[in-house]
Amino acid sequence: MTDHPTPAAPMPPDPHPGPGPSPDPDAGLLDPVRAGSPAEAATGDPAFLQALLDAEAALTRAQAAAGTAPEAAARAVTEAADAARFDVRSLALRARAGGNPVIPLVADLTAAVGEWGPHVHQGATSQDLLDTAAMLVAARTLGPVLDDLTRTERALGSLAAAHRDTPMPARTLTQHAVPTTFGLKAAGWRSLVLDARDRITVVRDRLPAQLGGAAGTLAAFAGPGAELGADDGAVVGAGAGAPAGAGPEGAAALPAAFARELGLAVPLLPWHVLRTPVADLAGVLALTAGALGKIALDVLVLSRTEIAEVAEGTGGGSSAMPHKANPVRATLVASAARRAPHLAASLYGCLAAEDERPAGAWHAEWEPLRDLLRLVGGAAHHTAALAEGLRVDPAAMRAHLHATGGLIVAERLSVAFTPLLGRSRARALIAELAARSRAEGRPLAELLADRPELAGTDPVTLASLTDPARATGCAGILTDQALERR
Repeated sequence: MTDHPTPAAPMPPDPHPGPGPSPDPDAGLLDPVRAGSPAEAATGDPAFLQALLDAEAALTRAQAAAGTAPEAAARAVTEAADAARFDVRSLALRARAGGNPVIPLVADLTAAVGEWGPHVHQGATSQDLLDTAAMLVAARTLGPVLDDLTRTERALGSLAAAHRDTPMPARTLTQHAVPTTFGLKAAGWRSLVLDARDRITVVRDRLPAQLGGAAGTLAAFAGPGAELGADDGAVVGAGAGAPAGAGPEGAAALPAAFARELGLAVPLLPWHVLRTPVADLAGVLALTAGALGKIALDVLVLSRTEIAEVAEGTGGGSSAMPHKANPVRATLVASAARRAPHLAASLYGCLAAEDERPAGAWHAEWEPLRDLLRLVGGAAHHTAALAEGLRVDPAAMRAHLHATGGLIVAERLSVAFTPLLGRSRARALIAELAARSRAEGRPLAELLADRPELAGTDPVTLASLTDPARATGCAGILTDQALERR
């Protein structure tokens, strides 16, 4: 078995072992983003162990189909590949000796299948199985993530349609800017979710299996006689029932057969140090976290007590202030958006990997990738519930349009009066009246009515120009266009 020398002597006992291990040392106590989410179950130690076992079984089945392992061996390994039959904690502790959990798992699986043990992990290296398992876990996690993104975009689409013409203040650099509509805001949120969905779908469908052997040459699968022209690559001098080589052509075809067994993409080359699949995952997961974080941050701003234009359907309580209904879902999603980029950066840092298989770079990916999958999975789950339960207050939005005494339509007035006064004079007039409005506390419309240069302006037209609800531009049309996207 490639990469698995005679087992090393057991590590000496920890001189400071502390209390015994918890039945679940990673129960999510400090990570409410992912606790209880589908992503948590899909990325937990049992799920990762099952993915490793699924990869081992698929490898034996692919070799049986190629004629280099008995069908009985494939059946035996597949039957034994049940995570419930293995001790996760024992595997984790024994992984310290060799630096990864595949080595002790192969030993246990080999023992579990008895006479068929020589066909377990035949020709593979630890990284083949761990990389493949990581891709399986990612694919199995991204399925529920896509389901939650679908829930989210549907809820946001309904909100956008319902509030197509609901006016509200647009805010830039924290200040009221010009009128917009909540429909356009919700349509923008939905567009981000669809961007994430489309990119995740592409990446998920390209997640490849990994199979290359010790250094990416597939040599052990070809058999030791392959380079010497042995018939069909058979192992020279092999005893009855011993693993056989597939020859160069058969070995080259094995990764595709292995990938098909698992429903993963066929790799062009072994990618032990060609980490594009992991980098693609890092990028799309960070983008998704950021897209969901944008929604969460907007909800956090708009649900402030003094704004209260939206509210979570079910707010969270406070341990000290019983009157509060905190926007907990948005808070958790925002926290995920802040954590995700750093995890993605760690994975990008592992792209620089030396030799044909690296020391440290590959190992450094495992936890950040799992954490990133968990964070994004949890954030997607919370965002779906947030969008489905979001409460919108059009009256508060309309009231806030008038909070600045009509200054929110200043840009519109400058444009409207340009044909009458010229661009420079129109801008100067509106700037002057805006300053007086703030200083005197008088509405802009009232000050406009007193200006002699505007005396000929129809009062109805002036009233329309100063009504923020009529100054939303193309927001309705843009919302309709955005909702056409599927």
